[in-house]
Amino acid sequence: MPIQLEEEIFGLAVNPFTKSPEMVRRYTLSNSKGMSVSVIQLGAIIQSVRLPDAYHKVDDVCLGFEDIASYLATKSSYIGGTLGRVANRVANGEYEVNDTKCKVTKNFQDKYQLHGGFVGFDSVIWEVVQKSDEGVVFRHMSPHNHEGYPGNLVCLITYQLDEENRLWVRFEATTDRSTMVNISNHAYFNLAGHGTGSKALAEHTVEIASNHIVETDGDQIPTGQLVNVDGTVYDLRLPVLLGDRLRQFEERPIEGYDNCFVVNDGQLQKTIAKVAKIVHPPSCRVLEVWTNQPGMQFYTANNLPDVKNGEAPIIGKDCTHYIKHGSFCVETEKFPDSMNHPDFPSIRLDAGENYRHEAMYWFKVEESWKCCCNNTA
Repeated sequence: MPIQLEEEIFGLAVNPFTKSPEMVRRYTLSNSKGMSVSVIQLGAIIQSVRLPDAYHKVDDVCLGFEDIASYLATKSSYIGGTLGRVANRVANGEYEVNDTKCKVTKNFQDKYQLHGGFVGFDSVIWEVVQKSDEGVVFRHMSPHNHEGYPGNLVCLITYQLDEENRLWVRFEATTDRSTMVNISNHAYFNLAGHGTGSKALAEHTVEIASNHIVETDGDQIPTGQLVNVDGTVYDLRLPVLLGDRLRQFEERPIEGYDNCFVVNDGQLQKTIAKVAKIVHPPSCRVLEVWTNQPGMQFYTANNLPDVKNGEAPIIGKDCTHYIKHGSFCVETEKFPDSMNHPDFPSIRLDAGENYRHEAMYWFKVEESWKCCCNNTA
């Protein structure tokens, strides 16, 4: 049975370039296993991921909203959005190429650039250039000097769903002059259900195939060094219970994971490999992350509202509450601030070259006895 595609109107948004309102559409891919994935033109956002658990209960495991206004009101959380041109941080909003200093916008407290600047890829309305049971392809042309980056950059994002419950995401880009490109996606997941919060997140086990993390300073800017995870809270090479690990962050400046883990031996690969596995034993849902990228930012929603300290939650789909430590992100990428660290994997893209970033989110449901008795298998 082929993958089914449904198209519908999602809402109206103002194009940040033309300042004119445009219709935003939602595209939903569904397979015969009861899984569906919805993406919208605004930010090429992953808006929903629905699948059954071991007991045939279908839940949405991806945080998101049912209206444009909510995405705009929570822009600083990048919920489900595409990150680019350069995901993560750019120190001091500048870098050098061939002894020439290039300044980009500083959208985080005028200190550095975060996730592409004031109008990053999460904020633009993407053109749909292909829609079929093969998937949906979005296109955006980022103009020369937008947010400070040289070159007209043409970017494509392909979303595909298959019968094995695999969500394939491909980022591609070309440029007409040398520039920097490091695109990612900021989907927030909770395998118990998008609104189940911190109690359910604490039940997850996490495993990341990484011997090192990228060391950062107090502003989360890379120092240029890699830190061995041996004997630290960052050693996730064997499955650990996330609730236990998060308690170990309580006395730290950053209360949870927000780190780039070095995967795939820190090298861009020709093919994808499995770099992470997250399991929610009560539902028996599993998420495997596969990529060709050398890094993966693992983030435990530390900056979402802290309701224990009286902050109001974000109201998500179905009037659910999105809160601190109630979800996680697995952002495949090259390292943060790579343009300022010659030893990091290069994010430079020259005219005539092709940027190609492959990621695959493999959602599985293990048999209940196997999941509950041996969820590390």
